[in-house]
Amino acid sequence: MNQQTAPGAHTPEAVLSMTRTESGHTTGSFNTLTLSSHFQPIFSVAHSRRVGCEALLRPVDFAGHPISPLDAFRHARDFADIQLLDRLARAVHLQNFIPFDQTDCWLFVNLNADVFLESSHGDDFFQRLLQALGFPSHRVVIEVLEQGVTDEVRLTEAVRYYRERGFLIALDDFGAGHSNFDRIWTLQPDIVKLDRSMITQAGNNARIRRMMPVMVSLLHEAGSMVLMEGIETASEALIAMDADADFVQGFFFARPQATLPDTRADRMLFDQLWLDFREVTLPEVNTVRHEIAPYRNAIGYAAGLLESGIPLDRAASGFLQLPGSERCYLLDGDGRQIGDNMVNPQHPHVADMRYLPLANAKGANWSRRFYFRRALDHPGRVQVTRPYLSIAGANQCITVSIGTLLNGDLHVLCGDVGWRDRGVVRR
Repeated sequence: MNQQTAPGAHTPEAVLSMTRTESGHTTGSFNTLTLSSHFQPIFSVAHSRRVGCEALLRPVDFAGHPISPLDAFRHARDFADIQLLDRLARAVHLQNFIPFDQTDCWLFVNLNADVFLESSHGDDFFQRLLQALGFPSHRVVIEVLEQGVTDEVRLTEAVRYYRERGFLIALDDFGAGHSNFDRIWTLQPDIVKLDRSMITQAGNNARIRRMMPVMVSLLHEAGSMVLMEGIETASEALIAMDADADFVQGFFFARPQATLPDTRADRMLFDQLWLDFREVTLPEVNTVRHEIAPYRNAIGYAAGLLESGIPLDRAASGFLQLPGSERCYLLDGDGRQIGDNMVNPQHPHVADMRYLPLANAKGANWSRRFYFRRALDHPGRVQVTRPYLSIAGANQCITVSIGTLLNGDLHVLCGDVGWRDRGVVRR
């Protein structure tokens, strides 16, 4: 075989001839390497079952010693070699996957970055290979390594090329290194795979864990489904569930192996996970509700006093006497603050004097805040935010708010409560 053949010269038929199947398993030969496949299942949390498998290359050298896929590509002498190795790997994966296929499972495949970028230049190899094997392109998810490509124009062209031909696109390892959202907006991937480092950090840092649902929500709003990979423990699985990730992957669910595991155990695993999720999250929710209850009641009572004509300073006094309260303030129907903050006398006016220029909030416009919008949408019902950084005090807080009618016009009464990772800050 001539390894110096020009890129693109290897047809699907020629590549398939470089594979052999024995005992139901297909391997490929490249120089002195033997290529085989392992598959790691990908699960839908909501469906509690496997919905995809990632194909992983498992090369061995002439002596039968396993080597990494990266080392395998170092055996390539030029781009023609790289392209041939990449094509052969796909042919091996497909032939090993199809016998186990259940017709409702995606196949995730990794393409070499250079090969992927060249694909838009009329490379129809993958389509022809799929046609030869009778496998539809709409069930193939092409993983684009987030850190592996620097040419944004060629990357965009390649993504468009494969998407137009029915493939799904997954952005891999998002969150590692210098990841940013620019590629999310530009490429609009169907699936974003969050790097394992993110789930690891969330497991070690409560604040990062609290941010995970926000990031997942942002990716959802951008039009992408979210896959958390590298999950190795039950606690990490619960973090992924709490963050509303769509898909999960990792050793906790299934290790890569040459054959697909029996799916009957999947349901039992997820039944237990959902049970654990309820047992873990419900007590946390109930604890938060218990801690917040006095502040909810106090802001609701203050709104009632305001409606009866009691001035704000007197109406808010009960709320401001609670140990964790920081400030109380009134917004008009447009979200503009009426007057300055009413502050807890036991609490410093500004927690960090470096932020003193932000202390005077009279006339500030808070109409963008969710606590204002939700209070307008549900007048008379107290709303509670997730913890966030208060621009007024430069510290973490939650806000309780309630829409109330004053002189016939809808207003929103708000109260901030100091918050740390373990709950209300009591002074």
